[in-house]
Amino acid sequence: MATFLYKLGRLSFRQRRWVAVIWISVLLAVGAASFAGGGEVEEEFTLPGTESQQAFDLMEEAFPGSSADAIAARIVFQAPDGEEITSPENTAVIEDVLGRFDGADRVVAVTSPFETGSVSEDGSTAFGTVDYNASWADITDDMRDQLFTAVDAGRDAGLTVEASGEIAMAEVSLGQGELIGIAVAAIVLIITFGSLVAAGLPLITALIGVGVGMSAIGALSVTLGLSEMTGILAMMIGLAVGIDYALFIASRYRSELVAGHSREEAAGRAVGTAGSAVVFAGLTVIIALGGLAVVNITLLTKMGLAAAGTVLLAVLVALTLVPAALGFVGKRIFGRKTRAANPETNVPPTLQKDGRPNMGSRWAAGVLRRPLVVLVSSVAVLGVMAVPVFGMQLGLPDDGTQPADSTQRKAYDMLSDGFGPGFNGPLLLVLDGSEAADPQAAADTLGERLNGVEGIAAAYPAQFNEDGTVATMAAIPSSGPASSETTDLVAELRGEVAPQFQDDTGMRMLVSGQTAAESDFSQVLSDALVPYLALVVGLAFVLLTLVFRSLLVPLKAALGFLLSVLAALGSVVAVFQWGWLAGLLGVSETGPIMSMMPIFMVGVIFGLAMDYEVFLVTRMREAYVHGEDPRQAVISGFNLNARVVTAAAVIMISVFAAFAFSSAESMIKMMGFGLAMAILLDAFLVRMTIVPAMMGLIGDRAWWLPKWLDRALPNVDVEGSALEKHLATGSADRAAGVAGESGDGGEAEDKDREPVTVR
Repeated sequence: MATFLYKLGRLSFRQRRWVAVIWISVLLAVGAASFAGGGEVEEEFTLPGTESQQAFDLMEEAFPGSSADAIAARIVFQAPDGEEITSPENTAVIEDVLGRFDGADRVVAVTSPFETGSVSEDGSTAFGTVDYNASWADITDDMRDQLFTAVDAGRDAGLTVEASGEIAMAEVSLGQGELIGIAVAAIVLIITFGSLVAAGLPLITALIGVGVGMSAIGALSVTLGLSEMTGILAMMIGLAVGIDYALFIASRYRSELVAGHSREEAAGRAVGTAGSAVVFAGLTVIIALGGLAVVNITLLTKMGLAAAGTVLLAVLVALTLVPAALGFVGKRIFGRKTRAANPETNVPPTLQKDGRPNMGSRWAAGVLRRPLVVLVSSVAVLGVMAVPVFGMQLGLPDDGTQPADSTQRKAYDMLSDGFGPGFNGPLLLVLDGSEAADPQAAADTLGERLNGVEGIAAAYPAQFNEDGTVATMAAIPSSGPASSETTDLVAELRGEVAPQFQDDTGMRMLVSGQTAAESDFSQVLSDALVPYLALVVGLAFVLLTLVFRSLLVPLKAALGFLLSVLAALGSVVAVFQWGWLAGLLGVSETGPIMSMMPIFMVGVIFGLAMDYEVFLVTRMREAYVHGEDPRQAVISGFNLNARVVTAAAVIMISVFAAFAFSSAESMIKMMGFGLAMAILLDAFLVRMTIVPAMMGLIGDRAWWLPKWLDRALPNVDVEGSALEKHLATGSADRAAGVAGESGDGGEAEDKDREPVTVR
């Protein structure tokens, strides 16, 4: 592989104008397709095989005129202190507010609280409902404006008026996350390279790759039903890995120039060596993200595959566009002072100009002096940080977790105070009476039984379809939607009440609704976690065994990942559930951790964590294969790659943290913080600390592989042994020449082959 990538790198360098034209053309073409393909996105959220999904499917079949995706807004009114909401003056205000929806966009029905008796017992609170012939994707700014214009009219008349529902929610905002992340990345790259040109190259190439990926998602969003959150995740990961992969290629290119190679030769060697690590690092990320399909939840599958696609683009950009861009920038990849010095003698990239080992070498040597102490201490720190995981509560965000000053949260609290905590999370019971002797009598019997079930505050009469065989019934729990009592109630209704009811009447009862669906969602994710881990870790273990020709190194990599992801999840629980340092991140409300967060972090972080494992350990493997002892190989790996890995980790942390700090959306904030913490812990505690400590302890055994397995596995040559043999023949130097190397870079032919000192 290294030889193939070497040739690809040189070809891209020589044909840099064509490579640039092709990528820009692809970007423009996909961008045009995205613009032309814009439209309403039909987002589909299904939970195959769950009782909640069975209930929704039965409803769609029995009530063909209704739509499970149809949205509604709930307008909540509260009278001033000392007044009743049913007074003539307040009644007139409510009727005026609701009357403003007559003829409003997509409104099909408006229900007054005085028609349905939706007034609290103390007479202080009431609510009306506005039904829309629309789904989430149909919401427009005009619909939001009409809603809040009506709400403001009620407020101006003296009532407290708030709204809940999809239209009342603000559009998902990224804040300035991507801009802040790019700005921090630029600063880190300038410090790392000491050159504006070198710093700009990874940013520009990464942005082109992300631009293609985001445009492709936009073009396919209507056809495939790709949500806005899918694009956000793809942007976060694509931007982070795109910068990192370009950084590794460019850094290796500089090292090859320092070694005295021509620019074309340096580009070929950079892609042949660092490019091999990029390919396998990218494959681990793609495997982890694509593996989310085994969860069998459409939303996660689409998010994972879309993000995997952006990673694939990042790899292709790094292997083709980056060496082409290196051809344009020439020796400006170095800072002006370095280019001006350009001494006649080489200074090895492993040493500074004063002859002292660099920081990476000193760090690795320090770890190797006390490997056991370092290992135990690092594992202990990660273990302590993982403790909160044992108290993690899973759920889905609702209006109760919105910021306290939002209209959704205020409406939620008003309904909870006026009608009880369970009113915000009613249970939807779907009754199938196709085999019942008397469906109406059976439904009446169920209503009587439910009123005697502990934990149910009220049960409403059943509403039948036209042929009288299927009905829906609402049951209001006495506890809140996110409480464990409500979850236990769902389990009791399904496990005890429903079977007994069916035996007695012949009518089947399915429990659905928000709380039931959340419970099913969490259970699906929990059941899928072990198979998902087995698939992803298993495939990655095989891949890393191919790369490192070792069994212990992949095992160590997987165990280190588990430590970092558990510690990162513990940090998420501490901040978003327990409230530690919540104010610093702008987390206004604590609550359960999103149900998808554990499996999502496992998938994303496993792939990203393996990036640093591959980049660091391949250089160790390369040094070991070329004759160094195990201890020196560890030092050499850090000597050559520690600074670049550190920069790459800081960039990735900055990109994710920027989304966490700049976005008001709780889901984006939680994802950004979790990913940033995981990269921080994995890069600096696991890969930069635990890895060299473990490698020092196990020595030569790190590279042990049974002979029969070594013969059976194909040689992917990530360390470049075959490439070295290919170059040793001398054909590469003769073929390199100097043609095409003096125009775009700005240096003359003779200067192009001089060594460069890194100062």
